[in-house]
Amino acid sequence: MTNHLEDVKINVKIKLSVLWLSGEVTLLTFLVLEFMEQGVIQEIIAGNMRGLQLGPETLLFYAVMLLTPLVMAFLSLTLKDSVNRWANIILGAFLAVIYLGDLIAHLANPYAYAMLMGIAAVVAQALIIWYAWKWPKQEG
Repeated sequence: MTNHLEDVKINVKIKLSVLWLSGEVTLLTFLVLEFMEQGVIQEIIAGNMRGLQLGPETLLFYAVMLLTPLVMAFLSLTLKDSVNRWANIILGAFLAVIYLGDLIAHLANPYAYAMLMGIAAVVAQALIIWYAWKWPKQEG
């Protein structure tokens, strides 16, 4: 029989992991929908997207952005609590700022899907930060 504190701790880890995966699915869905906008594929073929040159550095940045939530979904289940808490707060805040900046950038050309996906991504990161911040204290 497990105690209630262990059950709560496991639930926080699962919530964090699911939120990281939800954020990833949101990001991938946004990218797929963005490719369906008129002219975007032609921009990509020409080597840029939304005025951003698609060189090796840009693609590496996107690769890191796509891998981070996947790695954090795993680490949220496996790291020790104190490290886990701070890793989720720090990386959650970092991505929240990036997603919020992207959401603000899309205000210039607001497509409903971009606003919806942007808000969903920011909310997922905010919830990650919130659950990590409110992580239950361990009994001594």
